[in-house]
Amino acid sequence: MRVALFGTSADPPTSGHQKILNWLSQYYDWVAVWAADNPLKSHQTALAHRSTMLRLLIEEMRPPRHNIGFYPELSSRRTLETVEKAKKLWSSEKVDFTLVIGADLVNQLPCWYKAEELLQQVQILVVPRPGYTLENEDLQQLKDLALGVEVADLTGLDVSSTAYRNYGDDQVITPQIQAYIHQEQLYKCQDTSKKSLPIH
Repeated sequence: MRVALFGTSADPPTSGHQKILNWLSQYYDWVAVWAADNPLKSHQTALAHRSTMLRLLIEEMRPPRHNIGFYPELSSRRTLETVEKAKKLWSSEKVDFTLVIGADLVNQLPCWYKAEELLQQVQILVVPRPGYTLENEDLQQLKDLALGVEVADLTGLDVSSTAYRNYGDDQVITPQIQAYIHQEQLYKCQDTSKKSLPIH
């Protein structure tokens, strides 16, 4: 069984995350999703809120995908610990795990906690992101360390959580998540009546 491990800081989760999940669900037997605390990022929103929004994002998918599961228990500041937890969850089955990362993390991954040990336990799938160039040198460094590295035949949507946090761009989030953000008053952009979007 091929299981994709997709942890994302998702602050907030966007339609871009939804597109990636949809793609993964077509190529893997099971997709395990959780909200992550990346030690290299400063998160504006508590993990509990980001987890709730990510669960809503999965529930909102149309058509529904029945091979995507939300696993908050996989969340850890160390990905190696997440993989160990995943192995215990699927201990009764023969599973090949693939860790899904965005292109922006390719050059960071070799610096992660016990990276060499981690990369000998999982395949790596790199999802290209608009605005990020995948450098051959960085990819090769990853390939030298990992069991296997593939680049997804998918380009993420040109949307970002940062654009929403900074400019309140409602186009990047789904209706249920927008309603949840308003209900919980999660982002400063909600307090700004008019804040102009960046000019592209």
